[in-house]
Amino acid sequence: MDKVSTSAAAAVADIPDGASLAVGGFGLSGIPTVLIRALHEQGASGLRVVSNNCGVDGAGLGLLLSAGRIARVTGSYVGENKEFARQYLGGELEVELVPQGTLAERLRAGGCGIPAFYTPAGVGTQVADGGLPWRYAADGSVSSASPPKEQRAFDGREFVLERGITTDYALVRAARGDRHGNLVFHRAARNFNPLAAMAGRITVAEVEELVEPGELDPDQVHLPGVFVQRVVALTPAQAADKAIEKRTVRP
Repeated sequence: MDKVSTSAAAAVADIPDGASLAVGGFGLSGIPTVLIRALHEQGASGLRVVSNNCGVDGAGLGLLLSAGRIARVTGSYVGENKEFARQYLGGELEVELVPQGTLAERLRAGGCGIPAFYTPAGVGTQVADGGLPWRYAADGSVSSASPPKEQRAFDGREFVLERGITTDYALVRAARGDRHGNLVFHRAARNFNPLAAMAGRITVAEVEELVEPGELDPDQVHLPGVFVQRVVALTPAQAADKAIEKRTVRP
């Protein structure tokens, strides 16, 4: 039951080229920075990433992106990353854009063993009808586009069928965790982290504070250890190293 890995490098050592990854975080909040850096050093390439966004230039998943390690991204938000835009528009990167709530539910559904579900989000748009550019050619034309999805009416309203998502691995960050993999997230970091963890067949969690089994109040656990296979305990310096995407100053 002790799922603690000796290091972040050991926890991601077996991730192969071409693996699919669900990665937690929203902007730079709650991203598994230590695991991403370890994967960058490990060298896996051709990765297929599912995440709300792909980090920013040089930080978070942007680190893997700038190194040319990511082949495909399924996400909701692609702003704040000039390298992402360059690769996508230049035909180097395949991108599947998904409404944010739909992406969250696709991850949750995959983690719960639900193969598909109907949602009204995207009806009447290219999300449902197809034609969203997945990949551009070097000349700027669309070389690959999204296919149309099944639609069905319920009680006189149209819905679109969306598939649940499962991935080979998941990388997440939690505020506290025990050796059994039970996790607690802090405020805004409880965004896509629990959902990404559920979707991964092998989920690796970096935790800012590692505690012994029994120290976490069961009523306070946000994600049970059944969804987590590996735990990496961060050092105090690693736990405190949190980037701020945009600073604002009030008068």
